[in-house]
Amino acid sequence: MSVVLLGFAVLLLLILVVRMPIAFAMGLVGFFGFAALQGLEFGNLTDFRWSGVLSMASYRVIDTVQEYSLSVIPLFILMGNLVTRSGLSQELYHVSNAFLGHRKGGLSMATVVACGGFSAICGSSLATSATMARVAMPPMRKYGYSDGLAAASIAAGGTLGILIPPSVILVIYGLLTESSIRELFAAGFIPGMLGILLYLAAVRYVVWRNPEHGPAGDKMAWPERLQALKGVWGVLVLFTVVMGGIYLGIFTPTEAAGIGAGGAFIIALARRRLSLAILFDTLTDTARTSAMLFGVVIGALIFSDFINRAGLPDALLSLVTGLEVTPIMVILVILAIYIVLGMVFESLSMMLLTVPVFYPLVANLGFDLVWFGIVVVVVTEISLITPPVGMNVFVLSAVLRDVKTGTIFKGVTPFWCADIVRLALIVFFAQISLFLPQLLYR
Repeated sequence: MSVVLLGFAVLLLLILVVRMPIAFAMGLVGFFGFAALQGLEFGNLTDFRWSGVLSMASYRVIDTVQEYSLSVIPLFILMGNLVTRSGLSQELYHVSNAFLGHRKGGLSMATVVACGGFSAICGSSLATSATMARVAMPPMRKYGYSDGLAAASIAAGGTLGILIPPSVILVIYGLLTESSIRELFAAGFIPGMLGILLYLAAVRYVVWRNPEHGPAGDKMAWPERLQALKGVWGVLVLFTVVMGGIYLGIFTPTEAAGIGAGGAFIIALARRRLSLAILFDTLTDTARTSAMLFGVVIGALIFSDFINRAGLPDALLSLVTGLEVTPIMVILVILAIYIVLGMVFESLSMMLLTVPVFYPLVANLGFDLVWFGIVVVVVTEISLITPPVGMNVFVLSAVLRDVKTGTIFKGVTPFWCADIVRLALIVFFAQISLFLPQLLYR
């Protein structure tokens, strides 16, 4: 156990002090930690045994890059990049504004809905925040919205993308825990929609307390509203085909990702937003992001092999069993750890560090790993808007240079509270997450 604690200390040092990328930090600590454990088994901690650890690391690299199911990652990233390049964000916001903009706080509500729709296709919370800031902030300022409410609705709405399927972070969780990706996609749908509804309630609460923070905009007639829908019908059909095909078992997530990428390419061509230069940039950005994620996954798996070899999951289970606490109390403690970690770690790093440690314990306590995956992603969403390291907030402050970071954090408080309410509902009423997977696949 001392080797594991030393490994975690070195890992935190590399990430927080040396600022080493988490993929390399986890890979190095896992590699040398595994070698040290093998030496310890032969009676000497410093007697590193290279053959076994080299075999383990090479297996992880080769097995991961050859894993057919992981091809969903570059394909969904490509789909998101193509949709982003096609200029969909403006049309989604226009549609949302057409139906909600005439209400008090309506432009902020429209921003939340547009962020939810765009991030579901795009798959990146940070990209959604940066893109929607340029689209939604000017009209909200035009109608006199407070900077706190306007920026907070963008920051909070952007977090929805990592839960509403297709979600790359759910794919990575499924790989780490060997859970069904299609079940995870099904489980994320209702909590994602619940998140949008609670964010809308948070906006209504803000304008109820301070009506001047979100005055009503112009009301559009029904013909104008229907006209606005024409700009997004192609993407709505694509999303319905991709996710409907997965949910109904017509094709696998990998096949759905291929269909989604092909459909997004056709939409971008039809909208005349795709030149050879833009296509090249899109493909290189997809390759760069995919390589980064594959590197992170490989590093996390090597680190996971290390802590499993050291017996950390079994030690945690023995500790919890000895304390004689209820399983739900263990979950609450884990969630508290996540919220604290979210104040200093960005979301993907936090998930990769903790899931290999916690999921064996959660499984042994009798909890469903699909449900736990949704819980982890919701907590990860919360970390994106939690000070002092709320990544969405810092992305927004970089895009909106005239809005202070403190103003955004203050404005995002009602949305953070809404997320805590959603988290509590998902934890204590597991069927919110498990209803669709059980209905469709079990």
